[in-house]
Amino acid sequence: MAFERDPSAARSLSDQVEELLSYEGPLPIVAAGDPVLRRAAEPFDGQLDAGLLTRFVAALRATMHAAPGVGLAAPQVGVALRIAVVEDPAPVSEEVRVARGRVPQPFRVLVNPSYEGIGADRAVFFEGCLSVPGWQAVVPRHAAVRLRALDEEGRALDEEFTGWPARIVQHETDHLDGVLYLDRAETRSLSSNQAMAERWAQPTPAEAAAALGFTLPG
Repeated sequence: MAFERDPSAARSLSDQVEELLSYEGPLPIVAAGDPVLRRAAEPFDGQLDAGLLTRFVAALRATMHAAPGVGLAAPQVGVALRIAVVEDPAPVSEEVRVARGRVPQPFRVLVNPSYEGIGADRAVFFEGCLSVPGWQAVVPRHAAVRLRALDEEGRALDEEFTGWPARIVQHETDHLDGVLYLDRAETRSLSSNQAMAERWAQPTPAEAAAALGFTLPG
């Protein structure tokens, strides 16, 4: 399906993205506290023409790599559109791969994504966010989800994800609904990156739960 563009409605977002892309290097990432992260993003229906969309997606990918991260949503660079990119080379140990279900994911562009949980199982792990730098917390999420979206060409995506890829999909789609991972987190688990490196680098958060005094569901 092709994206139809309404020139009068598109002008301001198009100009915003053009200005953002006029600067060299990775795009600046918006931090928690900025209202753009707390508003539902506008569905994409052609506000950016094909060439500008391609450039914007490339900039999102470059910014994600530079951060580094495994996903980035348009609101995280201040653009309130339902667009996100995800990619995960999964450079982890076998122990972590097995515990978290973290397997490599190819680069994907998600336009107007939505997800629904599959089954009742939950996966509970530490999670961080490029818009909440320096901190991580334990977040229960659906262990498996069905994702529906379009790609950058307007082609329909309908896929099921499990393990860590399911977590990435949920995290980035939540951004487009104005939801941060902290909204879903076990607040007693909140830990600095230093504490994570020194204390809680285990494949699962079981030791952190016992020491910090929170309960893991399930």
